[in-house]
Amino acid sequence: MKKIQYFILTKSIGLYLNSISYFNPEKAKSKAYKLFSQPRKGKLKQNHLPKTLQNATKETFKFQNESFQTYKWQGDDSSVLLIHGWESNSSRWKKLLPFLKSTGKTIFAIDGPAHGLSGGKEFNAPKYAEYIHAVMQKYPSEIVIGHSIGGAAIAYYLHKYKNSAIQKVVLLGSPSDFKIISNNFVSLLSLNKKIKSLLEQYYQEKFDIPIDDFAGHLFATYFSQKALIAHDEDDKIVSVNEGRKYASTWKNATYIETKGHGHSLHDNDLYKSIVSFITDGK
Repeated sequence: MKKIQYFILTKSIGLYLNSISYFNPEKAKSKAYKLFSQPRKGKLKQNHLPKTLQNATKETFKFQNESFQTYKWQGDDSSVLLIHGWESNSSRWKKLLPFLKSTGKTIFAIDGPAHGLSGGKEFNAPKYAEYIHAVMQKYPSEIVIGHSIGGAAIAYYLHKYKNSAIQKVVLLGSPSDFKIISNNFVSLLSLNKKIKSLLEQYYQEKFDIPIDDFAGHLFATYFSQKALIAHDEDDKIVSVNEGRKYASTWKNATYIETKGHGHSLHDNDLYKSIVSFITDGK
């Protein structure tokens, strides 16, 4: 029943946007982008934090006219930065944290734009990359781990800032092609070609990159960091082909393909592999 209701809702929204696109295309584009970029869940309340985050040291950073939240679990002088995905927050690392703490490293995590305790209403990988940049300037980390769009934000960050201080990268279930994400959104709402074209033009103007070039695996061609890329064969959110793309172009990458863990990739064996990867050569 819920699936039927969701189908009716999305198609009704698409029909509405398609209708107004004929007499006010800019309004249709703006409303479509708002739907595309605003998460519906993933926010947290300060007085109801998950236990995972309650014992972390919290720090608020400023970005333009917004603020974003970070968490720290103190360890030694080396550090790991965690970047969660869409409609999530830093508590998603609950199952991985014990494994990372065993390494003795200091661990940082960010609540992405419009997620967790961070401010704002708009979420996209380039904006997330600016959050990463702000934290990296104050607390440089040698290792970054990203899940889903968090991994895409890391790829965009490395492409833009070329931070050679980062030595190792872990991508978990991460999308590569922004065009695929956009096309999936257009398909979900059954948006017409007019809105699709206006959105793609808007992305290029906003992010200063053609949509066909906005792809993590293309950026990765030039990355020198060691990478561990993991994707699940049964991922229903981000196709396993996206992980394979990263693995095919990232020169110094190890690829792990799991089965049965879906998009979340919560798996103790995988977490042990991540620990081995980040501690190798310590």
